[in-house]
Amino acid sequence: MNAAAANNPAAAPEIARAAACLRRGGVAAFPTDTLYGLGADVFNAAALERVFAIKQRPEGLALPALLGDLAQLDLVAAYLSAAARQLAAAFWPGPLTLVVGKAPAVPARLTAGAPTVAVRLPGHPVPCGIALALGRPITGTSANLSGAPDPQTLDELRAQIGGAVDCIVAAGPPPAGTASTIIDVTAETPRLLRAGAVSPSQIAAVLGVALAE
Repeated sequence: MNAAAANNPAAAPEIARAAACLRRGGVAAFPTDTLYGLGADVFNAAALERVFAIKQRPEGLALPALLGDLAQLDLVAAYLSAAARQLAAAFWPGPLTLVVGKAPAVPARLTAGAPTVAVRLPGHPVPCGIALALGRPITGTSANLSGAPDPQTLDELRAQIGGAVDCIVAAGPPPAGTASTIIDVTAETPRLLRAGAVSPSQIAAVLGVALAE
């Protein structure tokens, strides 16, 4: 049993079931600390295709990756700048997504062909537990149809995409309901790509500089 599941015995069976689903190439929906997420093995190209199909996601948009722990970062990230390390130390686990240079093995389908990958260590036992049990990061895109509202409850989640996924995890704390903040840390000055749960002022306080926009 992984550490996240061990600390949440009620969620352990569902975490194990979701990880087994992803190991077979399936797609699971689950709560995170921000929104409900749609997860697949980031290194399974066929599973990534299914995530795009389920969400009806535009082809040119990348998918974010969720880590089980910091040790999994090296599987998807090639290099972390000083700013990236500062922000990860300050806000991970938590609702901050960092755009960093991708590792060579990361599929182009995950990143929409870009040399970067969006990555986050969530502050929630379910996605972390699934990624740890699987042994590699999972996708963490929001579990909604593209352009549709983000589900706020399990009933809303099931109504939108319940029939299209292979597994829904009901255990664990519900999402807070606010998307993660996305920061590009590949340039000299970190750039805000999406406002979210972590404010620009909080980020600037850690970095000691204002964000580019």
